[in-house]
Amino acid sequence: MNLTEIGKKAKEAASYLSQLQVSYKNKGLKYAAQALLEGKKEILSANQRDMIHAKMSGMSQALIDRLALTEERIQIMADGLLQVASLEDPVGEVLSMKERPNGLLIGRKRVPLGVVGIIYEARPNVTADAFGLCFKTGNAVILKGGSDAIESNKAIVHCIRKGLVEAGIRADSLQLLTDTSRDITKKLMRLNQYVDVLIPRGGAGLIQAVVENSTIPVIETGTGNCHIYVDEGADLDMALKIIINAKTQRIGVCNACESLVIHRTEAERFLPMLQKKLAEKNVEVRADAQACLQIPEFILASEDDWGKEYLDYILSLKLVDSLEEAIAHINYYNTGHSEAIITRDYEHAQRFLNEIDAAAVYVNASTRFTDGNEFGFGAEIGISTQKLHARGPMGLEALTTTKYIIYGNGQIRE
Repeated sequence: MNLTEIGKKAKEAASYLSQLQVSYKNKGLKYAAQALLEGKKEILSANQRDMIHAKMSGMSQALIDRLALTEERIQIMADGLLQVASLEDPVGEVLSMKERPNGLLIGRKRVPLGVVGIIYEARPNVTADAFGLCFKTGNAVILKGGSDAIESNKAIVHCIRKGLVEAGIRADSLQLLTDTSRDITKKLMRLNQYVDVLIPRGGAGLIQAVVENSTIPVIETGTGNCHIYVDEGADLDMALKIIINAKTQRIGVCNACESLVIHRTEAERFLPMLQKKLAEKNVEVRADAQACLQIPEFILASEDDWGKEYLDYILSLKLVDSLEEAIAHINYYNTGHSEAIITRDYEHAQRFLNEIDAAAVYVNASTRFTDGNEFGFGAEIGISTQKLHARGPMGLEALTTTKYIIYGNGQIRE
């Protein structure tokens, strides 16, 4: 695999896409969506090969859930491309235009990033989502998926590229690295001559490796040690409903709840209710010593548990004496993803919103809503947990940058 050639093709495609009219981009997305549906037998067959390999290698149930494709999930991928096609194109938007005293008109305009590289693990739906968002914003994309999903990814990319060709659009707008070795990943991370930004999507180990080794600017997308804090006087029935949803609807996602913080005044009444519901879902609770004294079924937590993203049927639980203690605990152990408070107190809600350092902060709602589609962005490229350029669910605007445009009529600087 000649990575330099792939980079050159991507750079040429990015130049081509940056000038492509929105009507042609939408046509490409619609043809790609249709190609996914027409190729669903090929995609499902490829996914079945990946699934067999995953089960034989002992992959966890959470990752198998992410890897698995069905006709419904392929339909969702296709619908996602159509939804992106229906969204307003941010490229070319003039954000401001001001006249200087010397008569110069200085404005800012949205433009594509250029070539986007995405390194991700066993989530074949990312293949279609990443293509759709990058394509709509005029970016060429180079995908590097994990070995666990390689057959699925190859089939999805084959269908999308076929759809692009049928739409009369350059297929090299989307390229997949079929070599899944670590060596090729390292080389991609240093392809800064051709790749403008790198986005890792996966576990903490993958993200850390990319951040530490890349010579390309990186947008970190999130590991999620997401907390829910049950405040003094909270609606406990609401709290229970939200916690069960946030933890058990899908365990293998970054916006699932991993840690609970409970005000001590609510423990006597709430913990038995909580233990009963979590036991029905086979969720193990690793709690502090005082919570374990109250509920014998809880397991004593270690220091490592407070900061852990389990992606499993496990929760940490800590009792606190105040809102201040809850906020301090969450800010110390969180990963900057999504945090929630369950409360009846308006002032407590506002303090939580203002003082918690995270990309998304909720009052009386599940953390599971941190998602591009739920936020109205269409498919998402990932959920950024950093603070520069993009933060939170990354939709179309997050895949653009700006340039200054200046109109003059002969001005020179004295």
